[in-house]
Amino acid sequence: MFMKLSFLGGAQEVTGANHLLEYNSGSKSGQTKKLLVDCGMFQGSKVCEEQNHEPFRFDPKDIDFLFVTHGHLDHVGRIPKLVRDGFGGKIFSTEPTRDFAELMLDDSLGILSKEAERENKELIYKKEDIARTMSLWEAVEYDKEFYLGDIGVVFRDAGHILGSAMVEINLSAGARTKKIVFTGDLGNPPVPLLRPPYKITDANFLVIESTYGDREHEDINERKLKIERAIEDAVAKKGVLMIPAFSIERTQELLFEINDLVESGRIPKIPIFLDSPLAIRATKVYRKYEKYYNKKAKFIINSGDDVFKFPGLQFTLTTEESKKINDVLPPKVIMAGSGMSVGGRIIHHEKRYLSDPNSILLLVGFQAAGSLGRRLADGEKSVKILGEEISVRARIESVVGYSAHPDINGLYNFVENSVDSLEKVFVVQGEAKSALFFTQRVRDYLGVDAVAPKLGDSFKIAI
Repeated sequence: MFMKLSFLGGAQEVTGANHLLEYNSGSKSGQTKKLLVDCGMFQGSKVCEEQNHEPFRFDPKDIDFLFVTHGHLDHVGRIPKLVRDGFGGKIFSTEPTRDFAELMLDDSLGILSKEAERENKELIYKKEDIARTMSLWEAVEYDKEFYLGDIGVVFRDAGHILGSAMVEINLSAGARTKKIVFTGDLGNPPVPLLRPPYKITDANFLVIESTYGDREHEDINERKLKIERAIEDAVAKKGVLMIPAFSIERTQELLFEINDLVESGRIPKIPIFLDSPLAIRATKVYRKYEKYYNKKAKFIINSGDDVFKFPGLQFTLTTEESKKINDVLPPKVIMAGSGMSVGGRIIHHEKRYLSDPNSILLLVGFQAAGSLGRRLADGEKSVKILGEEISVRARIESVVGYSAHPDINGLYNFVENSVDSLEKVFVVQGEAKSALFFTQRVRDYLGVDAVAPKLGDSFKIAI
């Protein structure tokens, strides 16, 4: 019996998650199964955009199953391309992930179409490829094992975004069973809406993310206070608070927190715009799947509080509604995508207000290398937006406590839970510095064999 793991995206980089597991149980049939975990888009720079056009490093026709950990574009963005190139197997995820994926892929297609037209490039997928993708998709529940031949699969709550999951695969040959766990992206508890990640204590092989594998987060209790102070400062200076927010999870968490600040009278009632069609549609999915919330959020909702609706909040779905935000005098708050300022409506607001010393740009998520958000976080004083050079005079703030990823301590504790059974740890989905640092931490402090694969690396393991 053997398994072979190949890392074809998200290897010493944050985006493009794509892991191939080949498995042969050694049975008489001798058939090797090929399973993919995630098939995400590379994001953050021009180089990443080019990577999305490259052929897969395997034949999509040979893939039997695809498991999807969650609905962010860097985990689902190339699935229609996979289907277009010949994949015809089943796709498995939770219900919210399936719904989010369809939203993200539709939204991404609009952006890709404009880029393709502008740069005279071929689209990596089309509308019909999304439809075909969704026809192959099957939803599963947390904690209910299902079997694909002699492979047992369980989806465990990852606590990262609504419906996010770790994929636990149990490989059997005779009396022997080995468990390999793909974490996808893990959550950073406690968070306003979701449960903490499921505790796994018996993994034999672990493929774990490392977005913040080399640093600690600030005190998680400070994050709401920073939001409160940023709003108060924008009001005091009659400026604009801009929040580039990821449409799924980060936006809904912020709405939840601001709802409490407004209703408890801790901030003035000022216009707060959610200027993101994708985030508005994603919020509808959140309303649909309240059963996935944690106990506190369920209690608040059951008491009659609509956490996504409060005085001053306005949803601007259409382009015309978005443009009218400009007519509203400051102070005001604008939440818009994308979270790393690589597109979407936020860049129009940044172009308008980054040169205003009374305004604030509040970064509330990971900023990939090469993205506009990362360059602003690193202190660049002049940036080009939509072809125009913009002087950065606005205050740039970051709230790391809002990260949907655990820091080095959270990651370490997750690995430590399985220390007695672990044979090897593969550290992925982090920039090289972060992944390598965390790999060394696992080796030095836990005495477990660990490696940070590079793009294209494969490991064959006899079981």
